Amino acid sequence: MIKRHKIIDTAYHSLYSKRVPAIKERYNYRKEKYQSLSSWDFRLFNIDSYLKSRDSKLWHKLFFNRLFFWKKPLFRVNKSGYERYRLYIGRFHSHPKDLHSLFYQLREASSSDTLELVICSRGGSIDEGQQFSHLILEKFHDRTVAYLDNYGYSMGAMLFCMVKKRVIYPYSELMFHNYSDTSSGKGGEIRAKVEHTDEQVIKFKRDVIVKQGFLNEEEFQRMLIGQDFWMGSEEICRRGIATHVIVDGKEIEAEEYLKLLD
Repeated sequence: MIKRHKIIDTAYHSLYSKRVPAIKERYNYRKEKYQSLSSWDFRLFNIDSYLKSRDSKLWHKLFFNRLFFWKKPLFRVNKSGYERYRLYIGRFHSHPKDLHSLFYQLREASSSDTLELVICSRGGSIDEGQQFSHLILEKFHDRTVAYLDNYGYSMGAMLFCMVKKRVIYPYSELMFHNYSDTSSGKGGEIRAKVEHTDEQVIKFKRDVIVKQGFLNEEEFQRMLIGQDFWMGSEEICRRGIATHVIVDGKEIEAEEYLKLLD
């Protein structure tokens, strides 16, 4: 088993990583595709790699000849090794110093690294949620998977909706509602800040929720004036929010899960 390494732990978020080795494969002539190596194939792969590294073309040709092999075995490394980060997300109120350290670690990721978000959150800071959104867009675009374990409310629900692959469990829950905020200062300053914040947050929420079809415009307007939208696993799937569901130890597509319920 690949060792997991704990990178950082804040009051609300914990970040782990594990190194995924290069995937080595051998060509299967019958099925016309590459397949993972068996123990015997792996030995052949090591011999093949050793002879190539020694530039021993003659020995390579003698060893992999037609007396032993119907066809010369073709090996390849399917992809280079990469880092898989797993981030457990709680409430969005980490200390800025801890959060900067967490984002620094993730922004050091390479272009092949992946990110898993494990969300169990009642929500919190909009600013922190938007920072996660920017991180995903910049460093892990189309290489992020979110797991809803077992609820995501407010900004927790928003973060779940930000990624391409979204996995839930039979008892996962989501809740969308309008934001809460406070302001202080002179009257004109308060009014300007509230109007600006309201415009920015509504645009952000609309881009994440409405444009993807998770709420329609009429529902979104009701949300803005105070209605909360609570959803269980079935509704999360029917609205297209979840892409996959884990049932009986297997990950299946949301459409297949709905068929099981029907």
